[in-house]
Amino acid sequence: MAQFINSKENLVTQAIDGLIACSGGTLERLDGYPHIKVVTRANIDNSKVALISGGGSGHEPAHAGFVGPGMLTAAVCGEVFASPSVEAVLAGILAVTGESGCLLIVKNYTGDRLNFGLAAERARALGRKVEMVVVDDDIALPDLPQPRGVAGTLFVHKIAGALAEQGASLETVTAAAQTVIEKVASLGTSLDTCTVPGSPKENRIPSGKAELGLGIHGEPGVEHVPFIGADDAMMRVLEKLRDQKTSKDCVVLLNNLGSTTPLEMAVLSHTIAASGIANHVIGPAPMMTSLDMHGFSVSILPVDAKELEALSEPVPMAAWPGLFSFSEVSARPLPDSLAPIAPIPSKNESTKVTLEHIADLLIDAEPELNSLDAKSGDGDTGSTLATAARALKSSLDRMPLADLTQLFPALGNELSQTMGGSSGVILAIFFNAAGDACAGGATVEDALQAGLNRVSQVGGAKVGDRTMIDALQPGLNSLNKGLKAAAQAARSGADATAHIHRAKAGRAAYVPSENLKGHNDPGAEAVALVFEGLARKL
Repeated sequence: MAQFINSKENLVTQAIDGLIACSGGTLERLDGYPHIKVVTRANIDNSKVALISGGGSGHEPAHAGFVGPGMLTAAVCGEVFASPSVEAVLAGILAVTGESGCLLIVKNYTGDRLNFGLAAERARALGRKVEMVVVDDDIALPDLPQPRGVAGTLFVHKIAGALAEQGASLETVTAAAQTVIEKVASLGTSLDTCTVPGSPKENRIPSGKAELGLGIHGEPGVEHVPFIGADDAMMRVLEKLRDQKTSKDCVVLLNNLGSTTPLEMAVLSHTIAASGIANHVIGPAPMMTSLDMHGFSVSILPVDAKELEALSEPVPMAAWPGLFSFSEVSARPLPDSLAPIAPIPSKNESTKVTLEHIADLLIDAEPELNSLDAKSGDGDTGSTLATAARALKSSLDRMPLADLTQLFPALGNELSQTMGGSSGVILAIFFNAAGDACAGGATVEDALQAGLNRVSQVGGAKVGDRTMIDALQPGLNSLNKGLKAAAQAARSGADATAHIHRAKAGRAAYVPSENLKGHNDPGAEAVALVFEGLARKL
């Protein structure tokens, strides 16, 4: 799999230098490359307790992204998914620890425990005050003697960091960190594994499944479970975490494991907000990732007033999303001028059956049209039309089916609200113009021609530009000869778009001509399918 790296050997050092270069002078590093990779604050107050965390790289923005006032003093970085060496950890301790001492925050992995632990012993032998806490928040394997440390570590960073920033003693900071560790619990799930630079991607999660309880280094999860959708995936995680809700005030940290899109994370946020498992949230955001893993994790922490205050303290690091309370979704009424005027419903069974038939044609054609659009656009034409068709079917009983002068504008208004992208706007213009012409006494054929003329005028597209006009115009021009002739003309127009290798309008205008060769324009194909379906039906 292609990745934006130069080489595996200098991946981490270049990434660290990139982070520092973009920090506005707030970060610096120890001069120990390539073996010692330690990111520190540029301005360190040695009168305060220092906080040091770290581990293998690949979890960005953890850990270096959280170096700054109110969180970490330094982050010790290893290679991807590999613990940093004892010498690197010791260098970090010696570089940032003053008389107040330092606290090492370590995730519960053997390499991290050993290397940080030995470095702490050596630092103590050199006269430094050093304490260490080990985070073991993963509940994926409840009977495991030493649970893994995962995203719940960030609660420790933030609460201990707030106390250290206030000048608390090492004993106080350590005790607060240990209290958080005893209460926090985390669990993750994913649809795909991560891609380790320089290694082949492991494809162990079958299609239609999600992996529950996997680690942040790509370790296999506890089980493969059916993937039904976002709600089900989130609720599986929350049900296992619900026993951790031992306080009125609970905070959840919703963590993106790497490549889950912001849109997906927002949908997951909707589920977690409605669950009632917590009243405060951190995220959604990528905070402790697993390279490009397509998954998420949830960490839950019951908090007292002091812990909530510490989590609320603002910090300047962009990687920290802040703490917010869950709130009700509020909706403001539409302005009066935008509220649609509801038409007076009227019945006409023949018209209803025809519109239902058109809607069914578009719904059935969804996969075919999406496949065509994938060649020349973003692959959603079929879904866009099918979504509008389903909405139209459900609204037919509210339509003025017996009066075309009202029905055409009503169709336009409905499509403008339910059909996304430019298609909805184009068809709204088409039907509203047809309605105006029909109200002026035009025949159905002439009214539809008026709609076509208005679309061409406003949108600027014409036959030969590789749009729906290529099928719509010849179809309407032949309508006076009957539906069969109109369908044949529309089909010829749609098929002709496969030989137009340079689109002059629409999204396909931005697509290389090689992608368009031999493929019908999806909008023109949809028009042809409608004409053909009507010809067969009527």
